[in-house]
Amino acid sequence: MANSLNTPPLSRYSGPNQPDLDTEEIWAARVDLAACFRMAARYGMEEGICNHFSAVVPGYDDLFIVNPYGFAFSELTASMLLICDFHGNVISGNGAPEATAFFIHARIHKNIPRAKAAFHTHMPYATALCMTEGDPLIFAGQTALKFYGRTAVDSAYNGLALDVREGDRIAGAIGDADIVFMKHHGVIVCAPNIAEAWDDLYYLERACEVQTLALSTGRKVEPVAPDIAQAAYQQMREGDPESAILHLDSIKRTLTREEPKFRE
Repeated sequence: MANSLNTPPLSRYSGPNQPDLDTEEIWAARVDLAACFRMAARYGMEEGICNHFSAVVPGYDDLFIVNPYGFAFSELTASMLLICDFHGNVISGNGAPEATAFFIHARIHKNIPRAKAAFHTHMPYATALCMTEGDPLIFAGQTALKFYGRTAVDSAYNGLALDVREGDRIAGAIGDADIVFMKHHGVIVCAPNIAEAWDDLYYLERACEVQTLALSTGRKVEPVAPDIAQAAYQQMREGDPESAILHLDSIKRTLTREEPKFRE
């Protein structure tokens, strides 16, 4: 996979204009994101060293946290994560983001301000459905209804995202959706915070997994009636923000017991 960026223009944070990146809020975001990487690895959501999660830096809408290229999700710690600007400058950290990570995440955060977190994976069940005809997700199971009316499909696969134009095209394909199924590629989850991005990513893969199992029976998969699907979606969404925080807290407790180095 591509792993290099052209020399970016000088950052506005160069020289004496250094941002304060040592706040408790920023460190907490690093820890939360590191926890998501570690747990995604446990669930088999990563693909080698080429998937990426990002989050806008608290207090700096033109900076984002992202994983450095060359490391498996299971290796990442809070301090290893990079802080980059929208031009490709690494403001904090050692290494560089993978090129497609930069062009996808920088353009999403720049063009979709509500997307404070963006998770991109080639997780197997969701990606498998991206390779099928028609809409990838069938709203036939209760877990899938969490995403009712929240998905988009990017049907214009165009190879690797190696420039601003392709990053902008992907951001445009997301539009007002929270989840985009990228045909022949994978998925992106956008959310107002890290907790909700993780929660959506996890349940999206579970919904895709049970759909794949249902399709494997050879029997017709029966969607939920639209009015019931909409009502169930609204019931779920009312508690989603709080549930997402509790979900993230639960994985941090698990990792603190079993893989405490993620916090370093």
